[in-house]
Amino acid sequence: MKPDCLILRFGELTLKGRNRKRFERSVITQIRKVLGAFPDLRYIPEYGRVYVELGGAAYEEASTALQRVFGLASFSPAYHAPMESEAIKEAALRIMQNLPKAPKTFKVNVRRVNKSFPLDSQQMNYLVGGYILEAIPGLQVDVRDPEVELRVEIREDQVLLYAEVIEGAGGFPADTSGKALLMLSGGIDSPVAGWLGMRKGLTIEAIHFHSYPYTSERAKDKVIELAHQLAGYTDSIRLHLVPFTEVQTSIHREYKDNLLVTLIRRAMYRIAEQVADREGLSALVTGESLGQVASQTLPSLNVIGRVVTLPILQPLMMMDKQEIIRIAETIGTFPISILPYEDCCSLFLPPSPSTNPNLQLVERIENSMDFLPELIQKAVEQTETIEIVHGQMKKVPDQHFF
Repeated sequence: MKPDCLILRFGELTLKGRNRKRFERSVITQIRKVLGAFPDLRYIPEYGRVYVELGGAAYEEASTALQRVFGLASFSPAYHAPMESEAIKEAALRIMQNLPKAPKTFKVNVRRVNKSFPLDSQQMNYLVGGYILEAIPGLQVDVRDPEVELRVEIREDQVLLYAEVIEGAGGFPADTSGKALLMLSGGIDSPVAGWLGMRKGLTIEAIHFHSYPYTSERAKDKVIELAHQLAGYTDSIRLHLVPFTEVQTSIHREYKDNLLVTLIRRAMYRIAEQVADREGLSALVTGESLGQVASQTLPSLNVIGRVVTLPILQPLMMMDKQEIIRIAETIGTFPISILPYEDCCSLFLPPSPSTNPNLQLVERIENSMDFLPELIQKAVEQTETIEIVHGQMKKVPDQHFF
């Protein structure tokens, strides 16, 4: 039994007052894009949701595509039935018999929009529920907390039935909350931070710091693959690849003590801010989680973040590692992130990185490095930009490549 319709529900975007219509248009546009491979679909928008007539399209493929639409709270495979009580009962029974897992309890919830239908909602609840109880031994009614709620919508010209509610990506539609630059490493955390930013409507570009030959080409390829995975949730994503070798080795040559990580991270932030300004981006997004490593203690975050004026968005800050891993597994970045190719963040680590750096001391050390501003500017100018569009990758023209 294949569904012939989808019921798509919007989430918190419906609370946005005057912006609601703009948000709804945006998410509907994205739905049409991800379902573009199915030309015979018919879209029927209503307040807070959209009905999609499948027209013979494969439900499984459409369902997979919809999981990548931000602003979509949930969706349900639905089935049409004729405007007759006997046909409605039969359709309801088939739905219950074909659920992925047989429930122990259920309830029927009938909504009668068409007031000319001869039976009211309460009568239909009893009629459909009783029919199912007789046909499925062991099944019981639970009106307070059922395992399955079978919904029946008696509309003006047709009847829709559905029992499954599949969670969507949620959040806000793509490109409705401004633009930001994601500091993308090859680890687990930063791709999740980028995804969470996109889920709140941010248009994300990414920046990665590459220290060849200390890090391999495979390390850079790994990050490009992570960007590919994130690009599956939007139309495209730009990735800025920064040649960081000279900056990193020069700092290390001058200073090898416990503030090295702080100094290198501040240099990264300086470069990221300049790239963000150049690209017209309004914030930085990072994958820090409070207390996870030495550079992510509150004193370290304070000293590192002071080096930029752009807002720093840190969506993972209060998450546990297992929470982050669960999201990474769900969005498909985890198997890429755990590939054994290290990025520049793992280079030249001191034995005991400082967890409580002193801002004045850090600034004095930086001021003694006369070469640093020029090297940072050079890294910005030599940054390579590639754009990933629908799984394809291309270089952006008029850039300085390394």
